[in-house]
Amino acid sequence: MHQPLSEHDQQRLLTLARRALEARIRRQPPPRPERGGALEWPRGAFVTIYCRGDLRGCLGRIETEAPLADTIAHLAASVSDSDPRFDPVSALELAGIDVEISVLTPEREIHSIAEIEIGRHGLIVERGARRGLLLPQVAIAYGWDAQTFVSHTCLKAALPADAWRHGVRMLVFEAQVFGDSTQA
Repeated sequence: MHQPLSEHDQQRLLTLARRALEARIRRQPPPRPERGGALEWPRGAFVTIYCRGDLRGCLGRIETEAPLADTIAHLAASVSDSDPRFDPVSALELAGIDVEISVLTPEREIHSIAEIEIGRHGLIVERGARRGLLLPQVAIAYGWDAQTFVSHTCLKAALPADAWRHGVRMLVFEAQVFGDSTQA
C-alpha cells in the first residue's frame, strides 16, 4: 500500500471536504485547497456522505493526475448534487451530514476470487465498456463473503451476478478510509 496519510493530513482533507460540500450547497465560492506534502500526491479517492446514518451520496475517481487535495475538494462539492441516485443535498440537511473519505492505492489484476481479502480489498470488475466498483468497506458493512462481493460488483457494472465466472477482468485495490461524524 502507498504511504498512509497522517492523522493531520486526514483532518486537513476532512475539513476541506466539509468546507467544499457546504460551499456548494450554500452557493458560495469553493474553498482553496491547502498545498504541501501528501496533499500534493495524485491519488484516486472517493467521498461518501451520510445523512443521519443513511447513504446520501458517493462519488470518486479511481485514477487522477490532480493533487489529492484538489480531487477531494472537487468530489466533496460534486457529491452534494451529482450522484444520480439521490436528490441534491439541502442546507437543512447539513447539520446531519457525515463525510467519509477513501484514498485509494493503484489497482492490480487478480485471477481468482480466492485472492480477495474482505475488509482489505476494494474491487473493480470490467467487461468491455462496463465497469463496476465497490469500496472495501462495502463488503464489511453487508457481511459479504468474496463470492457475494464479486457478484454485487458485477451487478454494479450492469452485468449478470455470475459474470465473474465468464471472462471479466477483476482488479483489487486498497483504501485508507477515514471520516468525521456529526452524530454524538
